[in-house]
Formats: sequence, C-alpha cells, structure tokens
Amino acid sequence: MTTAPALKEAPTFDNRQDFADELIQLARTNERIVAVCNDSVGSSNLNKFRDEFPDRLINVGIAEQNMVGVSAGLANAGLIPFVCAAGPFLTGRSLEQIKADVAYSQHNVILCGMSPGMAYGELGPTHHSVEDFSWLRALPGLDIVVPADGDQTRAAIRNAVANPRPTYIRVGRFKVPKVSDHDPSFERGKFVVAREGSDMTIIAAGTEVSRALWAAASLEADGISARVLNATYLSPLDEAAITAAARETRAIVTAEEANVAGGLGAAVASIVGQLEDEARVPLRILGLKDFAPTGSTQYLLEHFGLEAEDIANAARGALNRD
Repeated sequence: MTTAPALKEAPTFDNRQDFADELIQLARTNERIVAVCNDSVGSSNLNKFRDEFPDRLINVGIAEQNMVGVSAGLANAGLIPFVCAAGPFLTGRSLEQIKADVAYSQHNVILCGMSPGMAYGELGPTHHSVEDFSWLRALPGLDIVVPADGDQTRAAIRNAVANPRPTYIRVGRFKVPKVSDHDPSFERGKFVVAREGSDMTIIAAGTEVSRALWAAASLEADGISARVLNATYLSPLDEAAITAAARETRAIVTAEEANVAGGLGAAVASIVGQLEDEARVPLRILGLKDFAPTGSTQYLLEHFGLEAEDIANAARGALNRD
C-alpha cells in the first residue's frame, strides 16, 4: 500500500489504459470476449483491441439503446460483451435497456462507463456522468464497481470475465495515483480497507480514495486516527463495513465524484439510519448537489469541495458535531 504522504508526489495514471491492456490480454485466451461501442473507439481506448480483434469489435454508431440491446443478445448467445461508452450516454440514454435487457433479464453484460464523474471537464454537464450511481443503484441485480486506480481496474475486468454477471464498471479518465497493491484483492460486495483508524471513518469511491488518504494524513497530524474505506462496490453494498464504522468510530464522512442524491453517501446514510441509537454517529456527505459549471476537472473538484482538505474539514466538523 502506498503511504498517504507519498501519494502527493506519486505519478498518476489514466485507468482506461489499464482497462484496454487487461481486456486485450484476456481476449487472447478467451474467444468469448467481445467489445461493443457507440462510435467511441478512440475515447474508449479500444484502438489496439480493434486492430488485434477486428471481428470482435462491434461499433453500433451513436445508438446507445441499440448498443445495450445488441450486447444483451450477444450475452444470451454465450459471449462476454464489454460495452464501452462515455458514462453519461451509456447510463442516461439507454437506462431502459439496462433495466429491462440487462438487470431484469440477468444477461451477463459488462457495462463500462468510460470517463465518469467530471472527467470531461470543460465539455460541461451534458458530458458529466455524476447521476450514474443514483440511476443504477435503483436496479436490482446489477453490480456497480468503482475501481480507485489502474490495478483495481484490471482486477475488476478479470473478475468480470471469470464470473460474468450484469455489471457496471466506472473506468476513470482523470489521472489518479496508485492506491492499492499491485495484485489487489477485489471481493464482490466488499469495501477495501485502505487505511486503519479508530476515531472516525472516511468512505470514498474512485477518484476520491487518494484524496481521502491525503485527508487522513492531515488528520493524523491533529491527533485524529481516520479509517479509510475504498468503496469498490456500491452494489452489492458492504453493509457490514458501514455498520462496523458506525459502531467502532465516532463519525463518518463520505466522498464521491457524483451527485449525492442516491449515491454512495445516501447508501451509507440508509444503513447508519437504521442502526440502534448509540450507533447513529454524525455523518457528512460530500459530492455534487447541482449541475457543474464549465471548467477543468481539477477546478470542479475544488468547486464542489472534494479535495483532501475539504474531506479533512468535514471530518473535523463531524467529530465536533459542527
């Protein structure tokens, strides 16, 4: 595990590269793997896959509903389709097909939301994928996976091939440092303990995990021991880890590059709110509550209070019940 202070100087990586490399390696030994996209070969980083497996890349054009429907048919025929498209268009335009053809029908389609969150920066709200958690968490039978770095992205792809099931994976574009072991454990429905702590807990997803670790280091300087949980799965949800955080620490902060209505924070709140009174610790939920203005991804993270110091301040406030 990379230490939190070292993360500040650590190199950062585009998870789409790890996604593409792992997908190609797996496809070389498994002929059932195919890729389906919506005229997004370049932005989904599928150029090398197309060159090596020209007959196993299906480009439906800008027709996301057809893309998901075709993929359900491919899965029904015994193939393992990885459906690659920008997160907002994959989840927004084809939500009905994801509901009916994938989740309800239990077809083993791997939905890959490329460049999620606010990774498209200056392209604005139409290209931000910040509602995906809210929309998809409402669908029974659909796994939601949020890798925090390239190694976890590779692990998620391997798991999807080894145990195919209806799955949505966020494949990050905004560069992040490595926060996991080279061969990370990646158990379905389980959070990863990124840092132990006894005073309070930070539960973060995706791009926010490295920032949560930086925040924990800042809190440590104040004598506050912060546990950091990497929320690799939003569905199934690790209710046991959330319950343990509430019972073993004195406050919880959640951080997500997503809308807070129905996302990670809401999921945590639904668990904590049902606990016995003595376990209902203060909870602070960090994320988006409005459409994002135009600006770089870094600017937007700062604008919405999703940087490390924002997380640390929320933790201090929760502990002090401010």
